[in-house]
Amino acid sequence: METVENNVYEITSSFAIRIVNLYKYLTETKHEYIMSKQLFRSGTSIGANTFEGKNAQSRADFSNKMNIALKEATESGFWIDLLHKTDYLDEEQYTSLYNDWNIIMGVLTKIVKATKP
Repeated sequence: METVENNVYEITSSFAIRIVNLYKYLTETKHEYIMSKQLFRSGTSIGANTFEGKNAQSRADFSNKMNIALKEATESGFWIDLLHKTDYLDEEQYTSLYNDWNIIMGVLTKIVKATKP
């Protein structure tokens, strides 16, 4: 499971960096502050929870952190979709971000199912 844990940390960390950069773009260029802040919070929380999971005290603790990360990822998908539908993200930006988000959702879903008590 160490490989999966390292992989999920890497992809969620990279996603968090994308979210931080997107937040800067949306606030500085598009002057959008509300939805971008919501995405900033949920999108970076995914990585924070997977990172915490690396030092979980038990399998149940690890599962809980991954479950929280999955919930935050689900919320992030909503904000990504809404930013696209309200024309703050163009089709290319949306597709790229959505593809990364979809990979994270798949990995986290597998981890949560595999570690269910």
